[in-house]
Amino acid sequence: MAAKLKIVYSVEPDAAGLARRAAQYFAEKCAGAAAAHGRVRVAISGGSTPKATFGLLADPGQPWRAQMPWDKLDLWWVDERSVPPDNADSNYRMTREAMLDKVPLKPEQIHRMEGELDPTEAAARYEMELRNGFGLRDQELPRFDLLQLGMGPDGHTASLFPHTAALHETNQLVTANHVETVKDSWRVTLTQPVINNAADVFFLIGGQDKAEILKEVLLGTVDRERLPSQMIAPASGILTLLLDKAAAALLPANGEGGMGTIERI
Repeated sequence: MAAKLKIVYSVEPDAAGLARRAAQYFAEKCAGAAAAHGRVRVAISGGSTPKATFGLLADPGQPWRAQMPWDKLDLWWVDERSVPPDNADSNYRMTREAMLDKVPLKPEQIHRMEGELDPTEAAARYEMELRNGFGLRDQELPRFDLLQLGMGPDGHTASLFPHTAALHETNQLVTANHVETVKDSWRVTLTQPVINNAADVFFLIGGQDKAEILKEVLLGTVDRERLPSQMIAPASGILTLLLDKAAAALLPANGEGGMGTIERI
């Protein structure tokens, strides 16, 4: 019998409120993990909403910067485009400009995907860095303390796009993925087993353009090939969604104070 997945979501009134809620979530979860075992490993995604969140985490005028255990943090990426690190489309560049240039992280704490390399080579090198960084043996999976995802209007997450080869990769930790529908481009991405093995997985989703697809992913027929976000089912049995009002507009209001719960098999 398939296990149930408990999806817990909270809704903020607007994009600014969502960025603040996400900054609070990052700070609380990272501080908790650092206190529990002296180190915190985080994997992040790109996008405009994370950019605003990272800016808040780096801002000395905001409370979350002081709450973050920067000295105990190892920062990894969920996915990257096949572009150099100074390219405008680089997830690394976005993070560097929004946060990394402003916070006390040492180079050895920052583990970027090398988008400038051949994508297959970049995936292999990142897998090796994961294996070394987490001390993995054989078929062991890395266990991130916190892993942040976004969702595209087509239902993709990470660089797991509809009807692409990466959806079926379960042996590798990291894979190169050709995405014909997005500028015939290549991406490098963590695979679904790695994502689902994280201790805490959460989606950060904002905008009216996400409302219809979010409803379909959470409440519609399961079709993981077409809606890869449905593949995200953490081993913990709990998936967290941080949303703004526009993105959550079509979800059931079954909780108080902008909270809701959905159970899915």
